[in-house]
Amino acid sequence: MIKGSNVALTALSEDVGTVIVSLGWVSPTGEGDADVSVLLLDDNGKVRSDGDFYFYNNPVAADGSVQLLGKTPTEDGNEDRICFDLTAVPPQVERIVVAASRYGGARFGELENVRVRLADAAGESLLRFTIADVDAVSAIIFGELYRRGEEWKFRAVGQGYDSGLAGLATDFGVDIEDDAAEVEAEAASAVEAEAASEMDAEAGSAVEAVEAADPVGGSGRPETVAPATAAATLEAVPAPRRPDVAEGEPAKRTVAARPRTAKKKVTLPKVTRKSLAENESWREARLFPVSVLKSDRDREMRATSVLLSVMAQVPEFGRRLTAAFGAPSGRTETFTEVSLPHGDTPRRPDGVIRVERAGKLWTALVETKTNGNSLKADQVQAYMDIAARRGYEAVITLSNDVALEGSPLVDVKIDGRRKHKVALWHLSWAEVAHQAQMLIRHEGVGNAAHAWLLQELLHYLQHENSGCHGFQNMGAAWVPVRNGIDDETLCQGDPRALEVVESWERLIRQVCLRMGGELGQKVLPVQRAKRGTDPGTRRALLADQLCLDGRLQAELRIEGTPGVLAVSADLRTGKLRTSVEIPAPEQGYPLTWVKRLVRRLAEAPADLHVETLVESETGGPRGTLERLRPEPADLLPKNTATPITGFRLSLFKGMGSTRGNAESGFIRSVDDAVHRFYTSVVVHLDRPAPRRAAVKETAGAG
Repeated sequence: MIKGSNVALTALSEDVGTVIVSLGWVSPTGEGDADVSVLLLDDNGKVRSDGDFYFYNNPVAADGSVQLLGKTPTEDGNEDRICFDLTAVPPQVERIVVAASRYGGARFGELENVRVRLADAAGESLLRFTIADVDAVSAIIFGELYRRGEEWKFRAVGQGYDSGLAGLATDFGVDIEDDAAEVEAEAASAVEAEAASEMDAEAGSAVEAVEAADPVGGSGRPETVAPATAAATLEAVPAPRRPDVAEGEPAKRTVAARPRTAKKKVTLPKVTRKSLAENESWREARLFPVSVLKSDRDREMRATSVLLSVMAQVPEFGRRLTAAFGAPSGRTETFTEVSLPHGDTPRRPDGVIRVERAGKLWTALVETKTNGNSLKADQVQAYMDIAARRGYEAVITLSNDVALEGSPLVDVKIDGRRKHKVALWHLSWAEVAHQAQMLIRHEGVGNAAHAWLLQELLHYLQHENSGCHGFQNMGAAWVPVRNGIDDETLCQGDPRALEVVESWERLIRQVCLRMGGELGQKVLPVQRAKRGTDPGTRRALLADQLCLDGRLQAELRIEGTPGVLAVSADLRTGKLRTSVEIPAPEQGYPLTWVKRLVRRLAEAPADLHVETLVESETGGPRGTLERLRPEPADLLPKNTATPITGFRLSLFKGMGSTRGNAESGFIRSVDDAVHRFYTSVVVHLDRPAPRRAAVKETAGAG
């Protein structure tokens, strides 16, 4: 689409009762990001209340009409996906605005390939709109869904704001709480004051704290969007003059903060209650016991029944999983071991999910594998055929494997002559556990009973006998590739190297899920691919690089950390390296920097390697933390005029050799290395400026 154009959804697909809108961008550095937001507007172009504003603090509508699904890695970066159940949107809502904003003074001009994509309930992409010339704006309205009679249409907007999330929200009628912003501002000032006092003590001179927030202008809402060419520039909307500001008078500065979205929810207590057991041998009674599981069939049946029953009883959890598959929000029922006719022999899928809303039924078949067993192509194909004939909307496969974009776990044939489309989705057990962790440990659920059910589900999934442990096998190519690297016989173009690269990508994505669930923060693999790079081509290049230098490399972006966490597995030396690069402070003296860094790492491992990064190819001084603790000045370059750009912190660990997930396995060693580096090093580093810090808003003069 081009800027200003519009299209009726029914002209693109017959299955648009639920749609998935994906906002995407590519960061050249791998660290840039933005937050999505949605506003439901009435016929006056305003929200009916603050509850019509959905963002990181208010991600799900009570009626299921809107759900922010979070980020999903793609071949050229990450996409932030939003599920809209258009059948559940209240009749008073005329427009749905989809936007994104940057924070901390960042602008969209620092990102590439800024685009929006819309898909139907079957996951088929219907339209795409790429926004050009984003320049210096800090918020963008990507597009809007709006009613025309009985149907919904989509308009490609591409309208920029120079005042960020706060300006966008207030312009559409969202009330802003000043007191919350003042709390954030005071906290930020306290951090700055602490840093300034430490620098005073070290350097013997006072260093003034510098205000981190950028004063920005107000914002405006586009009344109409005129059609334009694809090359049209993105102009920032001028700030309207507030009615209480007289002509020529200076505007009063107010602090913008987060809208009121607080809602009491139940999460697990951080401190475990003391047990009433008489001795440690007593085992707590569990809702889902695992001791009776003897075979793979038993594990599959039990795991399917446990998961589907909790999905039906805990709406927050069930909706979080099914929304990503295009299911509407409504009454959910789940079934196991159903029998469906298929030729001479009936088929028995492991489960069925049915969601009813407004007399319409959404149905999905579920095929489950546990304990590392692989999905069977003929089995999945049969379920796709059954679903197409019976009018079901989806087939969901569930296993320990992690699906990669452009590399399906099973190949199925779609009969193009059939009018009814069936979507094929995959879910990893690691993702199921991640979503349960996020709800009960960080975000909360509606009541204590729901929290208890999720806790029991999580205990079951994490039990060693459940068979639901996520990705746990590097594949048959692992040992031949490792041996080929050792004896230098592995050649570029060897398909086994590509298999190992795909397994490595699956492992990294699972590490991200586990860390994100534990921390309650976004953890995503960094994609530094160029715009439009095909995932197959990118993996082929990585496979060739593996053959040349014998290394597997990845980067993880963890929300709230000062840098990207890099992981490198050297198959020649059998060493794992985890590292992070942190930028040099903008103020103060180099000696102060290194002393402060060493103090921050007081509880870090003694074998931590610290390297000074300088503006040269040769690199700066380096050493272990044990040697540097008494003499931090050893980190300073001998030439005092050499600019220091930052510091690299690294830990080295022996690599597991076997392909599995045992104690001696490669998968376990990578998981442990990342966990150890984060908990022993990264947590002690200075936090970056608050990611969603309060934005100081200046009312425009006209």
